[in-house]
Amino acid sequence: MRPVSHSTDEERLFRGYSGRLLLVISLGWALLQAGRLSISPLLTAIAGDLQISSGAAGFAITVVWGTYAILQYPSGRLSDRLSRTTLLVAGLSLAAVGFLTLSVAPTYLAFLFGAVVIGVGVGLYPTPARGMVSDLFVAKRGRAFGLHTGSGDVGGILAAGIGTVVIAVATWRAAFAPIAVALLLIALLLHLWSDEGYELAKVDLAIADTFRRILGVPRLRWLLFAYALYAFTWQSATSFLPTYLRAKELSPVVANGSFALLFVVGAIAKPLAGGLGDRVPRGLLAPGVLVVAAVALVGLVLASTPTAALIAVGVFAAGLLAYPPVMQAYLMDSFPGDSMGGDLGAMRSVYIGIGSLGATYVGVVAQYVDYDTAFTGLVGCLLLSSVVIVLRGRE
Repeated sequence: MRPVSHSTDEERLFRGYSGRLLLVISLGWALLQAGRLSISPLLTAIAGDLQISSGAAGFAITVVWGTYAILQYPSGRLSDRLSRTTLLVAGLSLAAVGFLTLSVAPTYLAFLFGAVVIGVGVGLYPTPARGMVSDLFVAKRGRAFGLHTGSGDVGGILAAGIGTVVIAVATWRAAFAPIAVALLLIALLLHLWSDEGYELAKVDLAIADTFRRILGVPRLRWLLFAYALYAFTWQSATSFLPTYLRAKELSPVVANGSFALLFVVGAIAKPLAGGLGDRVPRGLLAPGVLVVAAVALVGLVLASTPTAALIAVGVFAAGLLAYPPVMQAYLMDSFPGDSMGGDLGAMRSVYIGIGSLGATYVGVVAQYVDYDTAFTGLVGCLLLSSVVIVLRGRE
């Protein structure tokens, strides 16, 4: 039976049963994010050691995020019908196996296998984690979700630190084994602290019905297209930002510091944008922040000094990461109430899946042309997304 809290006396953010579980599942999410995002600042070293091109390196990141995307919808359905703990412990354990595989992978194919396992593990985790937070908190649900979702940005900051430290003192392989051990420890704590049991059963995913419902509404199709363009830009930029700045002959400290800045700014921009979206029309705010991100991305392409690059990345992050809380609330307003969760999970599978191709796009364009051309193309994606929302998504 799921632990559902109905009294503010029971809803402790930092103590008691609810506080312990909020802490452990948030730490799990931070570590999962740190692990998969740390591939980006280590990408140059990985490509050199495995003797692969930038296109092949980008494809490896696409595999992680593509597998993650595929799991979004089924993990939501499974977490509603099985226990949250079943999915969370399984996700942490599988991700740990994947990171251990990366730490010893002797070839590119072995690295890709580890990437698939990581994608599956991470893909199983976020929806049941959010479900458990919702089970535990009612009166303090907003604050609990703020702490939990903020842990993902902490993971991004940790990833930049991991990349900087590991490159300075060891090989890239040293980054992943400690993350795997930490994930297994989190899984053990969750197993010991959760009152839920484990459930295994056959579940009807009802995939066809859900996608027919979403794709049958023209406005939702356009909003899905707009979000996919955003996700493509996000994945492209985060996957290769440190490598791109190194190609601009900036130092590893500046390159990885810029990567950390993305998430520091995001941790501030997300709650501010979410609050602003409650007071102004979301259908105008969402395209507005994309235009800000597009202008900043032009500045990043033109930047040639560390100061100019850091300023451009900061403004780019503010615009780009202000988008998800505004747009997701806008989408939730558009879904029927009786299918809201499944519809959002299905859309996440599509737009994250399309977004995962961004890493391969940047890698291939950089391999055959250059990074400036690849990042300039992302400006067009952001502007097109904003136009689609204004002209077709607000009908």
